[in-house]
Amino acid sequence: MKTSIAFTLALLCAAPAMAQQTAPDAAGDLPDRIVGDLGAGVFHLERNGLAKHSHNTALPYAYFDYGRFFARLDTFGVKTAKLGYGYLELAGRINFEGFDADRGLHRRSNPIPLGLGTYQETPYGAFFLNAFYDFNKSHGILAEAIYAAQVDVGRVSIYPQIGVEHRSANYNNYFFGVDSTESAASGLRQYSPGSSTSPLLGLSADMPAFGDWRVNLTWRRKWLGSALSDSPIIRRKVEDMALVALSYHFK
Repeated sequence: MKTSIAFTLALLCAAPAMAQQTAPDAAGDLPDRIVGDLGAGVFHLERNGLAKHSHNTALPYAYFDYGRFFARLDTFGVKTAKLGYGYLELAGRINFEGFDADRGLHRRSNPIPLGLGTYQETPYGAFFLNAFYDFNKSHGILAEAIYAAQVDVGRVSIYPQIGVEHRSANYNNYFFGVDSTESAASGLRQYSPGSSTSPLLGLSADMPAFGDWRVNLTWRRKWLGSALSDSPIIRRKVEDMALVALSYHFK
């Protein structure tokens, strides 16, 4: 698969932790300026597909609010109606899960995930919820629910996270299925996955560097649901990710 898939998979863990830094204030006011973080990060992912190697990828790091617009690394959108402790959001996601034809497999086009979401910063922690429909080839659904707590140790903020990711059968079959033609050409067994639900755990730390610059460290592990882990395209039942980012914090 394309190397930039590391970026997409890494962001699922970083999002809820950083969201606590960029949400509107308790009164629900929307900022008329950039509030949040801009910088660059290095993402490390143990590859879990046909490619057997891990790699590091340096990419821009953007996590901010500006009026009703928000950017959360791979997720961009607009806040609409007030909803609980946050807003109902129209959201889209940058996703590089596609890959070129390789080893007898057909080309998979990158998805175009568009849908609804909300970020809820409650007195009991932060909830980050999204549901996307792929308007490209798979016509499948990708949904996620993540809870993040915050523990402050001096000037360092630590965010333990727990969550779950759900993928529909259409989504999984397009990206991780192997049809009869591919099976004959690649030697992989034919496979048609159903829907999957994958739990995840993560830990992030946000710490001051100098002035208004910050360092973010993140680790995340996802246990793939059986529909994914049983695919002949997938070689490991877990996916690990690490992130180191340096960003400027706009107040």
